[in-house]
Amino acid sequence: MIGRVQDHPAVVKFTAALLEAGLTAEAEGIRILADEVRTAALAAAALGIPVGAIANSLVFRAHHGDQVKPLLVLTSGAHRADLGILKTLTGADKIDKADAQFVRDHTGQPIGGVAPTGHPDRIDTIVDNHLAAYEVVWAAAGHPKSVYPTTFAHLRALTGGTAADVRRKEDDS
Repeated sequence: MIGRVQDHPAVVKFTAALLEAGLTAEAEGIRILADEVRTAALAAAALGIPVGAIANSLVFRAHHGDQVKPLLVLTSGAHRADLGILKTLTGADKIDKADAQFVRDHTGQPIGGVAPTGHPDRIDTIVDNHLAAYEVVWAAAGHPKSVYPTTFAHLRALTGGTAADVRRKEDDS
């Protein structure tokens, strides 16, 4: 048992990052849900919002020659990110999904709770343009039970992320 979720080190660190960025209202808007919401569908159902308004935090391994770096993609929960598009956007030789240990090593947070920031080091980030269609989007806040309200513009500013269309073509149908 970790105690109260809001006291979890990753949630505390993320809250501090929001406050440091001047996003007090967002820090105060962090919600602790009754159950873990490790998927966009579960988060949307718990919040009573469209799944597209969930900023799904996906961590990938970006291979650049012998170097492997984390890549955070904040994509709309309404679709999946296209690995070919991510490869083109990053100039990587290869992009593949990260395992749980890689995610925790680079974010300090568990899969299902990866926040946009509050990581040990800055992570290259891509923010899905589809999220701009929503006035408010919800993202994880460092733990699978924690979420917070934000905007597409704040996600980009907070992460220094690149805005891009990342949707898989087969998700367009």
